[in-house]
Amino acid sequence: MSNLPPSNDPLSSAQPKSQREPGIADRGAPPVPSGSQPGPPPPIPTAVATNVPASAPNPAATRSTKMRPIQQLFTKISTEISKLFVGQDELVLGTLTALFAGGHVLIESVPGLGKTLFVRTLGQTLGCEFGRIQFTADLMPSDITGAPVYDMQRSEFRFRPGPVFTQLLLADEINRSPAKTHAALLEIMQEYRVTVDGTSHRVPRPFLVLATQNPLESEGTYNLPEAQLDRFMFKLRVDYPTSDQEAEILRMHSQQVDLNQRLRDEVKTVTSPDQLIAAMKLCGEVLIEDSLLDYINKIVRATRTWPAFHIGASPRAGIALMQSARALAAFSGRDYAIPDDVVEITLPAMRHRVQLTAEAEIEGRTTDEELQALVRGIEVPRD
Repeated sequence: MSNLPPSNDPLSSAQPKSQREPGIADRGAPPVPSGSQPGPPPPIPTAVATNVPASAPNPAATRSTKMRPIQQLFTKISTEISKLFVGQDELVLGTLTALFAGGHVLIESVPGLGKTLFVRTLGQTLGCEFGRIQFTADLMPSDITGAPVYDMQRSEFRFRPGPVFTQLLLADEINRSPAKTHAALLEIMQEYRVTVDGTSHRVPRPFLVLATQNPLESEGTYNLPEAQLDRFMFKLRVDYPTSDQEAEILRMHSQQVDLNQRLRDEVKTVTSPDQLIAAMKLCGEVLIEDSLLDYINKIVRATRTWPAFHIGASPRAGIALMQSARALAAFSGRDYAIPDDVVEITLPAMRHRVQLTAEAEIEGRTTDEELQALVRGIEVPRD
């Protein structure tokens, strides 16, 4: 991985992950900038595998030289993001995992939690272009993809690219647009191209879509159908910051300093699109043993017979688990994935791909609780 930037940052130590719940701290959390309040970051909600063997491998003792550049790059990116964006560790880890695994993210959160700031900071850190689309009820597919425009001088139509031709795209309140607009964006997410008048136009790579929806409002919204939800690798739920984090946000962003200037002056660009593409290919080389593949397969197939689920997960869910487990392993400096990597990312990768039965909803059960119970009941591979 010679084309990744060298790093002098010390690697954060990792503790053994057996007999405990894995979390974002295992990835090497970035140092807290001066003036901020340190504290243990909350992990991505996971299904705790209570039957993990005591002999599970210790990531700190099994780091791979091949994957060390990925771990260093992950630490660098997280550190730069923390200079302007406070907390929300699930959002940061989930987004970076999806980026390196070649997926997209659906974010469910209330307004005002800094999603636009996060994407802009991420774009500055990665050296990638940033774009934003505010979805409304009258938004048409051509408003996203672009459309032919008549050139008076040449007496011909020329294609004018839409806002989707970027590398980091924030699709704000995606559920406020009709289904045909959803379909236009999701086709681009899958094919990485726009076809207009029989001509295909490739979107730049890497290409990451972060779509948001507000869980509090349903008036004037169009719910994404299951087939479209399945196109997203993760569904992340972002909650309000802690008291210390909110106090730090007030100190950091109440001085009316131009955000563009702060992005230029305070946030360094630590990589480039070409280096990211090379890193994504390297993540794809992380080893997944047949026993772990069988473990993933059992989790996905169990959702289709679980009594509380009306609809189970598709094979695409298993692919998402494998790809994201590879990325998480690389973030920890390993060239092989372990069951903890799968368990850690199960909820974000599965919660939008299953549906509760009417009886389960009436009884007050939640999708996350049922997924946790499901994973606990599946034997963890021991070799």
